[in-house]
Amino acid sequence: MKVLLLQDVKGQGKKGDIINVSDGYANNFLLKKGLASIATADTINSVNIHNKAVIKQKQAEKDEAMKLASELRNKTVTLQSTKGANGKMFGSITNKEIAEGLSLAGYSIDKKQIVFKEPIKVPGKYTVTVKIYTEISTTINVVVE
Repeated sequence: MKVLLLQDVKGQGKKGDIINVSDGYANNFLLKKGLASIATADTINSVNIHNKAVIKQKQAEKDEAMKLASELRNKTVTLQSTKGANGKMFGSITNKEIAEGLSLAGYSIDKKQIVFKEPIKVPGKYTVTVKIYTEISTTINVVVE
């Protein structure tokens, strides 16, 4: 019997999957507990349409991320740091400050997408990685004055 899973079922599948199970398992467990519903032709068709729409949306997001990555590639962000009397910086430059610098330049990047190896504690020029989407990242230049 083909059923549409309404919730994740361990060992069977995830919510929204159409699986083929024995009649007894479907009637006595999945349907009785409300974990699944019988997959009719209409249900199967609507699930297929939904899956195609999800794939199309993910592809559009990926294309948008590729466009943003090409725009950001080798972009330079200049940040001002607070220094003491001897010229030494107070604290360090964080990914939040870099994200704010990018937002001033017109890019909407979350601070969690900015990755660098060690904190920036000395004025200078640095290369920082921005992870825009799964498997899509680019580098930007950060100048700390």
